[in-house]
Amino acid sequence: MISHWNAAGQANGYMTKCWALYLMPSISVLMYLLFLLLPKIDPMKKNFEKFRLWFDGLVLVIVTFLFYIYLLSLVANLGYPFNMTTMVLPAIGLLFIYLGYMMEHVKKNWFVGIRTPWTLSSDVVWNKTHMLAGKLFKMAGVFILCGIFLQRLVIWIVLFSVFWAAIYPVIYSYFEFKKLKK
Repeated sequence: MISHWNAAGQANGYMTKCWALYLMPSISVLMYLLFLLLPKIDPMKKNFEKFRLWFDGLVLVIVTFLFYIYLLSLVANLGYPFNMTTMVLPAIGLLFIYLGYMMEHVKKNWFVGIRTPWTLSSDVVWNKTHMLAGKLFKMAGVFILCGIFLQRLVIWIVLFSVFWAAIYPVIYSYFEFKKLKK
């Protein structure tokens, strides 16, 4: 069965039927169980309750995203032709938009958010970094959605958007911490 597609949306990886049918549901269940465990083992578990609805939304969004990818895989393997990239891009864009909103609400913890030594050392740096990260993740989501119309550039749009949204807040947190220490 097809199990992987390249950036152009063409099948380029295969696995046995057993693995193809059960791997994604197994990963989804394991991730769900991990998400149930994280708030219980976090040393700052009281902070999880402050953004619990957003965290629960994240769990729902990720499990739904994985289910959508699984359904697309099944449909492709049943012989219905489509471009996987075109079908996956909206889901990735919406995932990043949700992550952006969640970032703006996440409270300091050890498992969710931009966890650098600088954000974990200062509530001010945590809050500023996550407000910025929220904006960047939402912008990345919108750019990824625009990739639907720019198929030849889509891989670069996705890579640039994800890289910028993930890396810049880490660098920003360092400089905000240094500024705060002065």
